[in-house]
Amino acid sequence: MRKVKPKKIYEIVAEQLMDMIKKGEVKPGERLASVQQLAEEFNVGRSAIREALSALKAMGYIEMRQGEGTFVKKVDLDLIGSIIPGVQLMQQEDMRELFEIRKVIETGAASLAALNRTEEDLKQMEQALNEMQQAEGDGTIGEKADVDFHKSIVSATKNEMLSKLVGNVSDVMHQSMREARKLLLYSEQRKMNQLYEEHLRIYEAIKEKNQQRAYEAMMEHIVGVEKGLFSNITKE
Repeated sequence: MRKVKPKKIYEIVAEQLMDMIKKGEVKPGERLASVQQLAEEFNVGRSAIREALSALKAMGYIEMRQGEGTFVKKVDLDLIGSIIPGVQLMQQEDMRELFEIRKVIETGAASLAALNRTEEDLKQMEQALNEMQQAEGDGTIGEKADVDFHKSIVSATKNEMLSKLVGNVSDVMHQSMREARKLLLYSEQRKMNQLYEEHLRIYEAIKEKNQQRAYEAMMEHIVGVEKGLFSNITKE
């Protein structure tokens, strides 16, 4: 039996919006109502709507176009749901499996990035590292910089299919574990310093085009984060 956790407001909203999309009440290509309108319709705060939309975006149900609005994506919704559980259904064992996926895919991505990276890719990684170093205990900034760093590595592979695949896996995991990551990984400066050093080792290996070392540094990082998160979750 899996432990049932209480749902947050944004999870309930995300679930209802997802159900509307699946039932065809909002069809692929159609624009969703504005954040303000949705907040009024669901009788919740705008922050809950934004969190719900972020969750649906991470799962591949919607896309946000700058200056145009939020649109339902033309994708195989049943396929997405059958592979990766929705954020509101994510359980600890699901997250463990996502970490296993990351070990397989992101280590390969780091190795491929070491082979194909450009100077511009390195600048993107450096920017994320600088933001991570300057976060100084700010969980929100630290987590965003972490995510940006991993995305810059995938971008450096120059493999579009891999970018989409890793993007879906990473976005869903980060969304589902956002609060835990902020609390357990970015709440202490010591932990943030450790994460920065791990990312720096990955960066240096990619910069030096050392594929094996990039692979090993990424594996060490993912295993370390996995142990840190789940050991703390188990204690709670």
